[in-house]
Amino acid sequence: MESFVHLRRGVTPRRVHADLDGLKDDELGRNGFTGRTAHLYRRNDPTEYRSAGPLRPIDAQCADLTPTDAEDPRGEPMLLFHNDDCRISLSRRTTQMPFHLRHIDGDLLIFVHEGNGVFETEMGPLDYRPGDWVYLPKALTYRQIPDNQSYLFMIEATEEFRVPPAGTLGRHFPFDPAQATIPEPAPVDDDGREEYEVRLVHHGGPSSIFYRHNPIDVVGWRGDNVPFTFNIADYTSIGSESVHLPPTVHLFMQATGVYVMNFLPRRAETVAGTERTPWYHRNVDFDEVAFFHGGAITGVDMPPGLLAHAPQGMHHGAPEKARERARRRFDVDERIEWKVISIDTRRRLTPSEALLAHAN
Repeated sequence: MESFVHLRRGVTPRRVHADLDGLKDDELGRNGFTGRTAHLYRRNDPTEYRSAGPLRPIDAQCADLTPTDAEDPRGEPMLLFHNDDCRISLSRRTTQMPFHLRHIDGDLLIFVHEGNGVFETEMGPLDYRPGDWVYLPKALTYRQIPDNQSYLFMIEATEEFRVPPAGTLGRHFPFDPAQATIPEPAPVDDDGREEYEVRLVHHGGPSSIFYRHNPIDVVGWRGDNVPFTFNIADYTSIGSESVHLPPTVHLFMQATGVYVMNFLPRRAETVAGTERTPWYHRNVDFDEVAFFHGGAITGVDMPPGLLAHAPQGMHHGAPEKARERARRRFDVDERIEWKVISIDTRRRLTPSEALLAHAN
């Protein structure tokens, strides 16, 4: 049954995600918090369980992971997760690529956790810095030239990334494309070598093609299929005084089966009794991957570089002691200072063996 009017049975608070009076707030919802929903009010913490078998939550500190591109100029990023809609990888490149790259299977969306440098693309150079999102369209040729070790969280989607519908927010949507950096063409002269390798990144690959000229030779372009950078400092966070809003309001970019969100600093909820931490849930139709960029919540620093995977159908959420701390500090904390990048995928994600070797 689906209706604008929700049914009630048993003991329930008057407001959603508020005034719990010792109960545990657990949401069973379809379609990533936008479909039919049941709010279950429990006596006990639903995340207190022991798991067995391959379907289990995963936590890993990415600082412990060493992709081959961290030490070898010809190395590659480390695959973390994959499904038919996307591949999620980690790169820690220190030296410039001695080749160019072209991703054949899909668009590339890169989050810069640490480091500075430039992506030299066919359509022009794109400088990058911490907090940048870098978008590279499918099959665009590029080369990364880091100034220092660049710690990149990478999402390759099979279908093209696009800005989600703005809905009633219109031009006040949190991602303002006018604040994106679009490259100017800057062709690169040949340097005398006999050939230039373009590595083709694809399932079952890589393959390579070789040019007798530098492939970054475009002198001009026009159109709307363009690379860009956008820094999270320019993203407008949405909040509410009386309810902790669902993750979908923080949506940044999406592709078929892949949804990318920015959880960024904002004012905390102010109406007494409102829960400031995300409610317990098991996100029935999506896997969730969270990458911690930094910040703090309720006075506790968030661990930069932590990666957390919650498979769909399994309860997750902040531990009860974190919820109790948020309630105690309600009159102290005026802001939520988290900086977390989140990816929801419609299909279940398969973690790589390299990630599982370092996972908790």
